[in-house]
Parts: sequence; C-alpha cells; structure tokens
Amino acid sequence: MNIVLLNPEIPYNTGNIGRSCVLTNTKLHLIKPLGFSLDEKQIKRSGLDYWHLVDLKVWESYDEFMEANKGKKIYYATTKTKQKYSDVRFEENDFIMFGPESRGIPENILNANKDMCITIPMIKMGRSLNLSNSAAIILYEAFRQLNFNFNE
Repeated sequence: MNIVLLNPEIPYNTGNIGRSCVLTNTKLHLIKPLGFSLDEKQIKRSGLDYWHLVDLKVWESYDEFMEANKGKKIYYATTKTKQKYSDVRFEENDFIMFGPESRGIPENILNANKDMCITIPMIKMGRSLNLSNSAAIILYEAFRQLNFNFNE
C-alpha cells in the first residue's frame, strides 16, 4: 500500500503516519511543499524510533508524483464526497492521498478524480478528523480487505 500526503503541514501528523506505515509495510509519499523540515525533532519524536525505517519518497510537486505514477489507482480522501472508504475495493499497491490539514486536497484535483474520492462518515458538527487518525482508519480498512497481508 501507499499513503500520500499532499503538502502536509504538521510534523506530528506526518511522524504518526510514518510510524503506521512502518508497522504495516506501507510506503509513505510526501509531496512538497512541506510545512516543516524532515530534520525537525517533532517529526522524529512523533515517529519515535521508527522514523529512520520509513519507506519514504519525497516528490517535488503533485505533477511530478502524478507523472511517475501514471495508471496507478489513487484514492483521494476528502469530506467532499458521499462514497465511503469502506465501499471501495482496495488492492495491494493502491495509493491513498490526503491533503494538507488546514484545507484538504484542492477542488481541481478532486473534481478531476470524482470516482476515486472517498470519505470517512462523521456527524456534520465537525469539519474533519485528524489527519493521522484518518490515514490509520482508511489504511487499516484497506489491509482488512487484504486479510492483513502486510507482505513482510
């Protein structure tokens, strides 16, 4: 599996997601610009002693990422769709993209990929769940569908 963070802003979230990626044998993709340095102690602190084990790929831009991953199945996590994450059939090498914490994936990307947008149901009171929680929820649903085959 692949988790993609488009312009992540909070190092603690990225560190937590990195730790989840290590423990599920999932590749983590970060698309610049990042809201922090990968050398910051916050990212390493939240990733604990797992951060150096993250299978990490950093991309200079969304366009570079898309060019390198043509034809790959990419799901876009958003609050702006009705299709639940549990309604899709994940496959072993799928990508699950999350946008920046403060604004999510840009509308133009979502509009160009409407059939691939997925959401986590919640009550209308809140805007969205925490990024690292959302990534864990969807990642573990994908692995549940794959019988928790982490390909160790």
